[in-house]
Order: sequence, then structure tokens, then C-alpha cells
Amino acid sequence: MPAAAEVEAPVDVRPPSSAAGTSTDAGGVVGSNPASKPTTPAAFVRRDYYRTLGLDRAADAEAVKSSYRKLALKYHPDRNKAAEAPEAFRAVSEAYDVLSNKKWRAIYDQYGHDGLRNGVPARNGEFEGFVGGYAYHESPEETFAKFFGGTNPFADFFAVLTESLPTSFGPKFGGLYGMNTGNPILSPPTKDPPIEMDIMLTLEELWAGAIKKMRVTRKVLTEDGVTTEDQQKIFTIHVKRGWKDGTRVTFPNEWNQGPNKIPSDVVFIIREIPHARFTRSGDDLVMTTKMTLGQALSGTIMSIQTLDGRTIQVPINEVVHPAYVKEVAHEGMPVSQTPSRRGKLLLKFEISFPTYLSEEKKGMLKKIIP
Repeated sequence: MPAAAEVEAPVDVRPPSSAAGTSTDAGGVVGSNPASKPTTPAAFVRRDYYRTLGLDRAADAEAVKSSYRKLALKYHPDRNKAAEAPEAFRAVSEAYDVLSNKKWRAIYDQYGHDGLRNGVPARNGEFEGFVGGYAYHESPEETFAKFFGGTNPFADFFAVLTESLPTSFGPKFGGLYGMNTGNPILSPPTKDPPIEMDIMLTLEELWAGAIKKMRVTRKVLTEDGVTTEDQQKIFTIHVKRGWKDGTRVTFPNEWNQGPNKIPSDVVFIIREIPHARFTRSGDDLVMTTKMTLGQALSGTIMSIQTLDGRTIQVPINEVVHPAYVKEVAHEGMPVSQTPSRRGKLLLKFEISFPTYLSEEKKGMLKKIIP
């Protein structure tokens, strides 16, 4: 990883909750439901849909989708050759079929599986009733194909599954992505443009060098190779002495991960904060200071405080005119390629004129200055 400079940009990242909840079985009995982990294939219960998906009853629609996505990929028979995989695959598909349907889920939550199968009567105009007759269509492949359809954001997940997955996902899907393409050629991984972030640095930091940190949140792939989760990462940037505004520090392939995707580069761009006394011109520092008209005409010694806090004495022996610039060697910025070398300090002057002169002094000036 290349050296670089960093800026602390706090980002709060929290892992998903895994609190346990409750679920209702076929007879409407409420029991404990460990939501942090789905049941093992051998323990799949047809009617306990929440336990099947490893969810509690408060799970929202996104949690239902996320759990189904992971478990369907895990137990799909074309990928998982274990004996229990087909039944597990059917169980998670049936559970998703019910819990992803608002009306069916509401009936199941209140009346269990019997309410879905036998129906629920209307109630005082508050509930229109449900005639019942729900039965899973016994086609988990259809549920899977519908979920991972062409509009699915994980459409390229086929390209990142393990080698045990055939190039064609099976005849039940009509080929890859549900198209009858036989043996398709998978598209190559793509890479998005770089992600650019500014790092604000004072002129003093650019003079002395610094270590900066940038904390960001990015997406990383989970174990299934398809879904992602948030992860914090801190980039450390070592600012070299003399770096200029616009210097770019690149960390290759460090941004969001995704299926069939090469992460973007992360680029930090050095930005210089304006200074109260100095401006920068390449490796030189420019400063404007005041002097009187008498000093400008007769010469003086100026006391100048440098960027690093020292005070130096600069003799001015020439007549100072509006375009005059005094160069002081080796008092500018370090040269980044060779920090032992320094640019110049360029002094410009703002001359203050008197607001009043007596006639006697005017006469004296006329004699001295033609």
C-alpha cells in the first residue's frame, strides 16, 4: 500500500442486529426463536417460517429478502450436493413466499399455518377475511428465478460462485439469467472510476510533513461471494515535506467490493488551506510587509518571522519601488523530491506615505529629490 496522508472523517458503522425473537408455530403457539442463525437443514420445519429463515417476528422486508438470498444461494441443489439441500432449498423458498407477501404474512402472524390453509372469516368490517387454500406451489426454482431475475442487482452473481457451480445454472432456469443460452460466456469484471476525496492541510503541515488518516466506510463481500456488508477502513497517508496543492495519493482497488466487480481506486487529493501571511508560488513563499516611505528611500533592516516560527533580519539596501521584490534564499518551501533543498522567500512591500508635510519639509524634499 503506497504511503499517503490522512484526514480523520468519523463514520459510525454498526453491525446488523442478531437479537433473538419469537415465532408462531402451526397451532399459533408462540415459542423462542434464535434469530441470529437459521436452523440447520435437518431441522427445517415447514410451518415455522421465521425459524426457517433465521428471523424474528419484527424482521422487515429487507431482512426477509437478505436472509432468503443467502440461504437460497447456499442450498440451491445445483450448487449444494448435500442430501438435505433440496428440502432445505424448498423450505426457505416456501418461507420467503409467505413472509414476502404482506397479506399472507399478517394472516400467518395471527393465525399460523392453519389460517393460511383454512382461511379466516371477515370481522366487523375491519377485516375482509381470507378464504384460505394457500399451498406452496412446490416450485422453489420458480421462486428463485423470480427473485434473481434480470432486474436483480446481483445478476452477475453467477460469475463469482464456487467452481462447483456449472456455467449454465440448469435447465430449470433456461440457462444463465433465465435465458435459454446454453453455455453463456460470462462478462469480464468491471471497474468503476476512482473515488476522490480531498485532504485539507495547512501550509505549516506541508512545510514540515505530516501523517493524516482518513476513515471511510466501504462495502465488502460476505462469505457467500454475492451480498455485501459495511466495513470501516482507515487509510494512512504520509505527507512528504514540500507536497503541493493537487498532489494525488492513490490506493488501488480499495473501494466497494461487489460480485464480478473490481473495486475502484481510492484517491486522496492534497488541498492547501490559505495562510494568513504567506502565499505559495511553486517552492517559493511570498510575503507582503509594510515599511515607511523613509525606509523605502533610505534603506532599513526588516525583522521577518518565518513559516517555522524563527525571526530573521533582512537588510534592505536598495530603494524600494512598487515593483521591488527582495529575495531571501533558502527560506521557502522544501523541495519534495529533495527536502534538503529549499525555495526562496520573496518579500514584497506596502509603502505607507505620510498624510501631511509642512512647507519646510516639502522644500527640503524638492532639493533632495529632483
